[in-house]
Amino acid sequence: MRNLTEDQAFEAMVLFLEQFYERTKSDDVAVLLGQLIILEGGGTADPAVWHDWIECLHQVLNKE
Repeated sequence: MRNLTEDQAFEAMVLFLEQFYERTKSDDVAVLLGQLIILEGGGTADPAVWHDWIECLHQVLNKE
């Protein structure tokens, strides 16, 4: 498997959540997906979400 950029990994996570939502119709997942929308000018609908995403990436990458 090849390495993903931050943006590609984020896109993969969103796709996973969208598919999960389609199966479950979970209101909580729907709210989260609304916060994850990438705006035209860049950034997410909820700016804190991107920061949280980067923090999680760092935790995973530094886990050794």
